[in-house]
Amino acid sequence: MLSAESLKKIDREIAKFPPEQKQSAVMAALAIAQVEKGWLATETMDFIAQYLGMPPIAVYEVASFYNMYDLAPVGKHKVTVCTNLPCALSGGVEAAEHLKSRLGVDFNETTADGRFTLKEGECMGACGDAPVLLVNNRRMCCSMSNEKLDQLLSELK
Repeated sequence: MLSAESLKKIDREIAKFPPEQKQSAVMAALAIAQVEKGWLATETMDFIAQYLGMPPIAVYEVASFYNMYDLAPVGKHKVTVCTNLPCALSGGVEAAEHLKSRLGVDFNETTADGRFTLKEGECMGACGDAPVLLVNNRRMCCSMSNEKLDQLLSELK
């Protein structure tokens, strides 16, 4: 189900916890699996549950609670825009509207070419740098003017 490399990474995460609490590595295991697979299919989550010795529903609960996990296929570049109140008041909504216009998609949609998925996110902990967005759950971009947004899109193409 997962590559030997991903399983090694998960094993390193499991080793951080007492043996009887290996389910504590569920968030890391889901993130590792998502990087390899691109998204978290039910079969992948079932495998994680079995690997960690926990009920599948417990894995589904974690994966469906946090917006960093994708339960359906996404584009090559997932762009998550913070629209929580501080960011919304500091240009987050306008940044999201600019991206919607430029990409021709709404939140939770993927461009026809499969390059971009646009998501709406909750607080990313950088309110003073709003508007803030996250690319592929890894790269935070701050103070995103329309010009910076256009530059980012060009860079990611």
